[in-house]
Amino acid sequence: MLLTPEQEQIGKDNFNEVVGISRRDFMKTAAAAGTGLGALYFGYGKLKGDPVKTAFIGTGDEGNVLINEHPTDYMEIVAIADMRPANVDRTFSGSHPVARRGLDKVLGSKSQDVKVYSNHKDLLAAKAKGILDVEAVVIAVPLIQHAAVALECMEAGLHVLSEKLMAKNVTECKQMIRTSEKNGLMLAVGHQRHYSVLYDNAADLTRMGLLGDIKFIRAQWHRNNSFPGSDAWQKWTNKGLTKAKDKEVLEAMEKDGSLQALGYPSARKLVDWRLFNETGGGLMAELGSHQMDAASIFLGKVHPLAVQGYGGRNFFGMDGVGPESAWNDDRDIDDQIFVTFEFPGKTHKTNERDLSVVTYSSMNTNRWEPYGEAVFGSRGTLWMKTEKEAMLYKEASKNSPGGVEQRIWMVDNKGSGPVLDSYETSAPAAAAATGPGETVSRGYREEMEHFCYCIRTGINKLRCDGRVAMADAIMALTGNIAMKQKRRIEFKQEWFDPTSDACPEEDEKTA
Repeated sequence: MLLTPEQEQIGKDNFNEVVGISRRDFMKTAAAAGTGLGALYFGYGKLKGDPVKTAFIGTGDEGNVLINEHPTDYMEIVAIADMRPANVDRTFSGSHPVARRGLDKVLGSKSQDVKVYSNHKDLLAAKAKGILDVEAVVIAVPLIQHAAVALECMEAGLHVLSEKLMAKNVTECKQMIRTSEKNGLMLAVGHQRHYSVLYDNAADLTRMGLLGDIKFIRAQWHRNNSFPGSDAWQKWTNKGLTKAKDKEVLEAMEKDGSLQALGYPSARKLVDWRLFNETGGGLMAELGSHQMDAASIFLGKVHPLAVQGYGGRNFFGMDGVGPESAWNDDRDIDDQIFVTFEFPGKTHKTNERDLSVVTYSSMNTNRWEPYGEAVFGSRGTLWMKTEKEAMLYKEASKNSPGGVEQRIWMVDNKGSGPVLDSYETSAPAAAAATGPGETVSRGYREEMEHFCYCIRTGINKLRCDGRVAMADAIMALTGNIAMKQKRRIEFKQEWFDPTSDACPEEDEKTA
């Protein structure tokens, strides 16, 4: 969805006008209250007691983003664990001036107190011996080990916040939920849109019915990695992204079998884990799961009915065919995917034709449009751009114009509920105006704040707990199966029940 800067600004102003309060004003209110935006908005408040002693297991790209965003008044980082020396080094020194500043800058001299372990087993052994005082872990290791590490940590009595996708398969998701409940522990999963004030405001518009009947959501995350050396997921041989010391250490571990004992088939597949089906979940798991999660939120967190799609390795690893043959890329994940999900509409129980369709596409050869989600309703259109901007536009009606040039406002339709109206003006209302340079939290800090808050209070009201995250995993993983088998798959409700052993990967019709 490509709009002029002026049309985008109108959409942002429209969104803020209908939400009722600008993000800037809300942040001022949070500051005046002496609390964070997430604490004020989601109602979890300040932490009472000491910050939760937390260890980070896996300090690669995403792990260091989380470390950078960790809330120091809620969470105390006491240890990290990573087998790659370069990851450990940059965890302290930093690798990006904003997104990954490093512990030395985030904590100052206190970074010297953070203990370092080469893997999670050594960390848990230190806890068992009383050497390490730790209450919780944040897990950001490759997907293949999400469940294994989480299960070991929970059996050791630790609360867990694991990165998405929740697990490599749904059986593992259910094992994680059961273990957390058996041990009375918090299990959170990092679908951060559940802690985005921007997304929650947007979802509120759909809950109020302001968009009308939502029949279509289009989500996409397109990238162009067609230029040699441009794929950030290809680290082992790409621009020296994998340091020589890392290769030396990992290859020695592969040779002596210690790498395999930690659950990784090879040094290469540990580093480039996103490129292989054995260690990752492909584009659907890494990118699509976020956006299917968003679509589900906009539709009221309902479970999908069916999925079908196409996925293929149509560019990488062409083995002598075409101008890119020199790559001889050995990845086995699809480099482009296109899936269609069917969700139940509001009256689906009495009218089977009432469906909402969600399409998702991800490809590696063109990034013409920015990633995001467009929600098409019978009364309006909502566009979520790159997780940071929300734009709202009204549909034309008999007595009111619409489109990308129209400013809108919300009125009460004679007591029957709020509706959108439009008007001709060159300036937004005061409540809608947005200032330049505003920053919008993507939810990382808020999800960690609430995780710690729930630990301290003992009240499990996590916005993305195991059950919610498992639903996201089921959508992504069943989408992968549908693409592999090239057919339409209907979802079974028992797949979403953690007390049932039924799972899509074990079902005889989808195995």
